[in-house]
Order: sequence, then structure tokens, then C-alpha cells
Amino acid sequence: MSQLQILLRQTSSWLYSNNSFVKEWRYRRLKQFLSLVKPPNRARIIDLGGTPYMWELLDCGFNVTLVNLPGAIRQTDKVRGYTYVESDATNLISLFDDKSFDIVFSNSVIEHVGDEKKQAAFAAEVHRLANAYWVQTPSDNFPIEVHTGVPFYWQLPHWIRDRLIRSWKTKLPAWTKMIEELRVISKSSMRRLFPDAKIYVERKLWFEKSYSFYKPFH
Repeated sequence: MSQLQILLRQTSSWLYSNNSFVKEWRYRRLKQFLSLVKPPNRARIIDLGGTPYMWELLDCGFNVTLVNLPGAIRQTDKVRGYTYVESDATNLISLFDDKSFDIVFSNSVIEHVGDEKKQAAFAAEVHRLANAYWVQTPSDNFPIEVHTGVPFYWQLPHWIRDRLIRSWKTKLPAWTKMIEELRVISKSSMRRLFPDAKIYVERKLWFEKSYSFYKPFH
């Protein structure tokens, strides 16, 4: 994980501690998770790429394990009551047996894990670790691309995106590296990775902002 990504994670923790729009959006998303996945009391949840701040928005008493790359969560950001694991979420077979958890949860992570093979490995771990899951990712059709702020970034011709990348590299090399590694995933690709899932579409001003592929707990 780059220093920039670690900084962004730390900024996210600040946003959760203040009454920001991010905090409100994430709270609404969590309420949808509760309504659709229906986790039981004291559910064993593994959050791939998450932080304790999101779960602190709820008062549900879940047993949450947080998996992140080394350095993603500082010691000072750790909240008591959670299990912290430093590892690659695309390969956890040496750490957890099959169906070790009731639910796998992931919020805006699958687009950051790497290429299509890495995304497929991430999805395979989701299926392996629990029967129920919730995997959310930004929509590639939202008018403002959430990572770059560029309107319809993923619909732009490759040569325009390449030109933007070259211009960003001179001013923001670390941030540009993160954008280059980003693989925003389409709804059809998500469907192939999670064929047994239902879909919840989050909208802002009628536009598709994100989609969550989920399988309820039974």
C-alpha cells in the first residue's frame, strides 16, 4: 500500500469522526446492508479493507475482523473490540478456513486490489470465507468519477485518459500511481464474479452511484 493510500485511509477516519457527507452516506449504506443481508446478533463478519470507524456508526454488537494491507491502519486508529489482520485480501487461505465467518463485507475495495486476476481472486475469497456477503463498488456510470473528480472519466477515449495521466504524474506522482492501478469494475463484470448475488443500486440525483452485490444470511 502506497503512502498516499495510507494518507487517504487516515483522512477517511477524520471524516468519520466529523459530521461529513461521507459519514452520512456510509451510514445509509450500512442501514441497507442490515436490511438486505440481515446479519444475526453477534454475527462473525470479516471486513476486507475496512476500518473500525464505519462499524462504530452502528450499535449491533457484531464480531468484526478487519483485514488490511500492512500499514493501512495506524496503531492509534485501532478501536478496541475488533480483530485486526494485516494481509492481502486476495489470498487468506493460510489464515482462515473455509466458511470461518457468517458474512463477508467489503466497501469500495475490489476496484483497488489489482487487475482482473486479482479481482477474481478477491471474489473467490469472498465466496470461500462465508455463505453470505456484501461487496460494494462505485459505478462506472456515475457522472463524476469518485477518485479523479473528472466527469465520465471511464467513458473517455484512452488517449485522453493517457494524456491526463501524463499531466498528473508531474504534479502528483503518488496519487497518479494509485489512479493507474485502479480498476473500476462494471456491473456485468461484477455479475460474473458474483453470479448468485442480488444487486442493490445506490443512486444520487437519479444517477447510479454505486452497486452492492449481496447474498443474505440464512
